[in-house]
Amino acid sequence: MPDETIAKEDDIRSVNAFWRSLGLPGLVDVHTHFMPHRVLTKVWAYFDSAGPLVGRAWPITYRLPEDDRVERLRAFGVRAFTSMLYPHKPGMAEWLNDWAAGFAARVPGCLHTATFFPEPGASRYVARAIEAGARVFKAHLQVGAYDPNDPLLDGVWGLLEDHGIPVVTHCGSGPVPGPHTGPEPIAALLSRHPRLRLVIAHMGTPEYAEFLALALRHPSVRLDTTMTFTRFTEETAPFPRNAVPLLLDLQDRILLGTDFPNIPYPYAEALSALADLDLGDGWLRAVCHDNAAGVFGLGPLTPGT
Repeated sequence: MPDETIAKEDDIRSVNAFWRSLGLPGLVDVHTHFMPHRVLTKVWAYFDSAGPLVGRAWPITYRLPEDDRVERLRAFGVRAFTSMLYPHKPGMAEWLNDWAAGFAARVPGCLHTATFFPEPGASRYVARAIEAGARVFKAHLQVGAYDPNDPLLDGVWGLLEDHGIPVVTHCGSGPVPGPHTGPEPIAALLSRHPRLRLVIAHMGTPEYAEFLALALRHPSVRLDTTMTFTRFTEETAPFPRNAVPLLLDLQDRILLGTDFPNIPYPYAEALSALADLDLGDGWLRAVCHDNAAGVFGLGPLTPGT
């Protein structure tokens, strides 16, 4: 298909031009999704139906076979990425973790990702995932509809805090609020576990100011840029312009995230939206590579390798 080939080449060229212009060795994306096929198929069907937790039309730009999705990230120059996956009910998390461990073992560049749910045995299987080498966890409070302060998770948070493992946490109330989304449950969690290395997904959309303030109070907290600042998100949850200076204050604690493959626009648009903030090349280098490379101990590479 000539048109598809041209589109793919343009897609790759645009992303590579972005990071090469900054003198970077590539990108590190802390918020990408890889899941068992039958789970991802259900997730895509939910997006296709504009389900209640989506709230609007949401076309999937990178609806590709798994190998092609991995190859596209590599062609983009993404040095490291995650396999964000999450349960929506008890009994899912442990077998998702087993799948994710296998995925990371067979896919170079994937940071071994794991997850959990408030249920008996959660501390046991989280400890097992840590022993197996998990480097990042995902907690989805919107989809899971659980309180992060559930006593069943006390041991989980303690383990993650003690091991210093980042937890990418969808806790903002976008695109649709959940029973336990918003800054209050996270503030309560951090009051008990102040050393938790939480990564607030989507910059806490739409409670940006509140989550930025939370990060300013807690040095261990980071935020990822997933879908934030893009035209798609700005239509319904615009980032407050008066909060843009805080992005400079938190320059060393903001990480690139995209939601690939489940995004309704090309990957390059997530990057151009960051550049359009006009916060400088140093800020872009930190956010798109250096901060996450430091978190995950990625060695330096020569630009373009």
